[in-house]
Amino acid sequence: MKKNLLIDRRTCLKGLGAALALPLLETMGWADSSKGKSVKPPVRLGFMYMPHGVIMDQFWPANAESFLSEPPPALESLRPVLDQCLMMKGISGVPIAPFGGAPHALELSTWLTATLPDSHNRNKINIAMSADQIAANYMGVLTSLPSLELATMPQTHKENQEGLNEGYYSHCSFRSATQAVPAETNPRSVLNRLFKKTEQGGNGRKPGESAQTDALDRSMLDLVIGGAKDLRRILPQDDQHKLDEYLDSVRSLERRIAAIEYRQKEAALEAAGVSPSKRHASDSPPIEIKIPEGDKRSEYMQVMCDLNVLAFQTDTTRVSTYIGSTPNGVSYPELGFKDEHHSQTHHNNQPDKVDKVAKITAFNIAQFAYMIKRMASLREGDGTLLDNCIMMWGSGLEDGNKHSRENLPFILAGRGGGTIKTGRFLTDTKGNQGDLLTTLLACAGVSLDRPIGIATKQIPEMTIVL
Repeated sequence: MKKNLLIDRRTCLKGLGAALALPLLETMGWADSSKGKSVKPPVRLGFMYMPHGVIMDQFWPANAESFLSEPPPALESLRPVLDQCLMMKGISGVPIAPFGGAPHALELSTWLTATLPDSHNRNKINIAMSADQIAANYMGVLTSLPSLELATMPQTHKENQEGLNEGYYSHCSFRSATQAVPAETNPRSVLNRLFKKTEQGGNGRKPGESAQTDALDRSMLDLVIGGAKDLRRILPQDDQHKLDEYLDSVRSLERRIAAIEYRQKEAALEAAGVSPSKRHASDSPPIEIKIPEGDKRSEYMQVMCDLNVLAFQTDTTRVSTYIGSTPNGVSYPELGFKDEHHSQTHHNNQPDKVDKVAKITAFNIAQFAYMIKRMASLREGDGTLLDNCIMMWGSGLEDGNKHSRENLPFILAGRGGGTIKTGRFLTDTKGNQGDLLTTLLACAGVSLDRPIGIATKQIPEMTIVL
């Protein structure tokens, strides 16, 4: 008789932070799920980026009441799914002093870290683990890829604003404070990566290892992490940073142990004849990916969006980032002009340049809308794929003309498995970039032991009280 392998939530939270290449089995679920109800699909978390800010009066809705019926020009492509979106005005970015001359080096690198680089060691990467990688450490437990990083162009721009390392200019994902995560720009390579079946080195049991050894390591790790959390509360800031780095290394060991544990369970289920398929009969089949020919930017970006959708739909990963472009000479001939994005953002209110920036913004949001609408069309469980996602589009600057960061543009899409209340425009949100990221990770079920960057709180008006 087929039995569900139920995982107590407390037990699972202790084991979160593991990343291993295995799918979620149909026979698994939360031990505290209501009887008679189907297991809820997992929550996925995605981020899509555009540099240089927006033309604000064409981006922000006129008011909360007209948000759904009369969206501003930049959001027109999202009109069919605005009821599944949430916008918030009032999220401030990271103040960049003492790096006042480095707005473009910091707009992307602070976007998911909500942290400034180390000002005393500028020529080397030293910032913070990014929100997507924090999420990957937790949500990657049951997926082949802990996270997926995509970009439209190679991350090779050469510039050293304020003496800062070039990596800050074109990376948003940081696996640790000192390690930037490269993004893949070749759609075919991404497709091969999603479905190439290889053993992840170091995740299998080595000769001489035993379940007893694993259990001992797990117990010791629980004691170390629990004690370290208590210790952190009384340490000065510099020592907190040192302890955080230590905890990150401990969690790396924890993930390897969790990989061994889960592979044992998976092998036992297969030996018992349990199918590894997690799909429901009513779920939409995996979408087909067609690699575009030529260099039309919209087709290229849409295939990258499709790859993101497919990765989420097949539960290959639950965390993704997509850098739509970086501040290094990108142009949009598809829109009828060849002017570079960056040069047009310094428009000094000249109507022709303002119009070009507005068109570039609308174009990028349209690619995000393409992905969101596709997610909304795919059935999953009792709803759609989008229902079980939290997708964030945004920029690291408010206004490229002034390099301002007081009111960053963000669009959230998806209900996060029922944790986010959509179909709203919040006109006066009190919070910063770190608060937003902290709240998003909480909605995705990620348990944090410290704030993300400059965060001081969560933003309760975003969420649904469960």
